[in-house]
Amino acid sequence: MSVEALTRSEVFGQLRRDLYGDEQSSHSNTHIFIILGASGDLAKKKIYPTLWWLFRDGLLPEETYFVGFARSKLTVEDIKTACLPNMKVTDEDSESLSAFFSKNSYLSGRYDDAESFSQLNAHLSSLPRGANANRLFYLALPPSVYHDISSNLKAHCMTQGWNRVIVEKPFGRDLQSSHQLSAHLSSLFSEDQIYRIDHYLGKEMVQNLMVLRFGNRIFGPIWNRNNVACVVLTFKEPFGAQGRGGYFDDFGIIRDVMQNHLLQMLSLVAMEKPTSTASDDVRDEKVKVLKCIAPVGLSDVVLGQYVGDPDGEGEAKRGYLDDPTVPNDSHTPTFATVVLYVQNERWDGVPFILRCGKALNERKAEVRLQFTDVPGDIFDLRCQRNELVVRVQPDEAIYLKMMTKKPGVFFSPEETELDLTYRSRYKDVKLPDAYERLILDVFCGNQMHFVRSDELREAWRILTPLLHQIEKEKISPIPYIYGSRGPNEADDLVRRVGFRYEGRYKWVKPHTA
Repeated sequence: MSVEALTRSEVFGQLRRDLYGDEQSSHSNTHIFIILGASGDLAKKKIYPTLWWLFRDGLLPEETYFVGFARSKLTVEDIKTACLPNMKVTDEDSESLSAFFSKNSYLSGRYDDAESFSQLNAHLSSLPRGANANRLFYLALPPSVYHDISSNLKAHCMTQGWNRVIVEKPFGRDLQSSHQLSAHLSSLFSEDQIYRIDHYLGKEMVQNLMVLRFGNRIFGPIWNRNNVACVVLTFKEPFGAQGRGGYFDDFGIIRDVMQNHLLQMLSLVAMEKPTSTASDDVRDEKVKVLKCIAPVGLSDVVLGQYVGDPDGEGEAKRGYLDDPTVPNDSHTPTFATVVLYVQNERWDGVPFILRCGKALNERKAEVRLQFTDVPGDIFDLRCQRNELVVRVQPDEAIYLKMMTKKPGVFFSPEETELDLTYRSRYKDVKLPDAYERLILDVFCGNQMHFVRSDELREAWRILTPLLHQIEKEKISPIPYIYGSRGPNEADDLVRRVGFRYEGRYKWVKPHTA
């Protein structure tokens, strides 16, 4: 096994012991992981590679089998060929890779056909101790087929061991469709069997938010409306629809990023301390936060849609409407800034600014708390506001922007940072992929980092009226140039609600050995 694999194994092994103890990590039971939609991009690019990494590093129960199911007529060798470019295989891995695929099998069938699922169940039962094995079903498919698949799984593929179903987003298009989907799944499975996966909850720095907040005395007294001027949650991508406009146009940036990733991060930033780290204790507090947020109004929103940059190169020359898969009259936003307020004692009056968009100037996801001005200024307005920044991607980091004396003979303040950049501090640690963490959580039965039905309902309640208004009134998004920061109107909005952006500070990457 490579040095990288050993490091990953050590990290994950400790994580599993810390969270679940020796009993839950036992390798004595037989497990079967079923990938429904095994021929699709998600399966090839994420699920199969993730299962391979977990298998390679010895993090799955010893007796674990993998079964692919899809409509396409394929073989395991076909699956292997399709997945290999994404699996990061080294020369040292050949024996382990062969062992992994020896535990794989594949069946083809229709998602709406009961007989296909009877055949799937017969195959699962034919595996060693398969009739009573624990079964994990991953629905790597669009929500349009969830109804048929979940019904057939319940009717034909349940086992005497435990059964768990992993559901990919989007979880509906609005409050009503999400409720219908949740009601259907709840009629078939109990809540502790349903794992609604939002891969952002598996990110290192998103999971770090709880430790940062509740494991440090210094932040508790200042994490409130008396000291925080505003909170900014950002998700930026430097590329456009990239030929996926047909899919994206049906959802838009608010459904694609804001309703899930950003609201999940908001709830972790704003929630009260849970009574423990048990899954339901944490999710109870997240739900309480979401219940304190009123549905957003259009006056607190800026929508944008990117256009081509005439001076750009390649894709940058093409606007969203230039994508042949996008309707010529599309009003779908590719950028959104939304201001929300958590109406409780801790946060009353503090704006939570959610910003997300495609075809912007950089790739970045972060949480930024901007603190209020220092009262009694003695430095002639030369001090900037302190900011605590948790950067989720790229280059995971936590840093505190603060004022210090500028080195030299002059007595003048200068903005700098206290910095924890993971690449510098943890040089020898390979951080696990988000899907690795979350799939391991499903094996171990930990639902902390999965979305509960009431969380989902509250998130849709906040944004559904806005989405319906945008679509009913065909509100035109503001054009912004590919590669820019987005519409200027978004900067005007955040300034109006209290965020102060000077634009002079430059991040200096720490020196690495």
